[in-house]
Amino acid sequence: MLFKQAMLDGIAAGKVTLAFRCWTRPTVRAGGTLTTAAGILAIEAVEAIELADISDQEAIRAGFASIEALRRDLRQERQLYRIAFHRMGDDPRIALRDAAVLDEADVGMLRAALARLDRSHRAGPWTTVVLGLIAGQDGITAAEIAARLGCEKLALKADIRKLKALGLTESLQVGYRLSPRGRALLDWPEALEKIVGER
Repeated sequence: MLFKQAMLDGIAAGKVTLAFRCWTRPTVRAGGTLTTAAGILAIEAVEAIELADISDQEAIRAGFASIEALRRDLRQERQLYRIAFHRMGDDPRIALRDAAVLDEADVGMLRAALARLDRSHRAGPWTTVVLGLIAGQDGITAAEIAARLGCEKLALKADIRKLKALGLTESLQVGYRLSPRGRALLDWPEALEKIVGER
C-alpha cells in the first residue's frame, strides 16, 4: 500500500490515521504492520465499505480536504476498503542506511544477501548493475534505470525496494540515491567483484 508524499507527511505528524483503497483483495490485514517512509504503521482494521459510508471527518483523517477530494482520488472499479492505522515507530531502514561503518562481517552479510537476490531473480543477476547506476547519478529514476536495462519499471521498483530493505538505497522526492551504507559497501575493496563471483 503506497502513500503520496503529502499523506506521508500527515502520517508522520499524526494527522493521517485512515486510508481508503479500491482492491480486488486487501494487501494489508488487521493486526499486521506496514513499513512506510513515514514509519512503521500498525494496521488496526480493514473493512469493506461503500463510498456513501465515508464521512467528511474520515476524509480529513485520510488526508483530504473534503469528501469530494477523496472521491476524485478513488478508482471505484473494485471493492472499496477503509484501513485504520496508527504510527507505531520509525522506519528501521533509516537507521540502517546511516550505518556506514562496515566491518568484514557486515560486508559478508551484504554480499550474501545480494548474491541471493541475484540467484532468485527472474532475469538473472541485477544487483551490481542497479547499484552502479544509482551510484553514478543521484536522483536517477526507475524509468531511467528500466530504460537502460530494458526491463519493466514497476518490477524494477519492487527490486529496488529490496535494496532499500538492506539499507543500501534511499528514495528522494524524485528518484533514488545510494545511502551512506550503500556508498560504504561500494567503497569496500572488491566488494561488488566478490558478489559477482558468488552468483
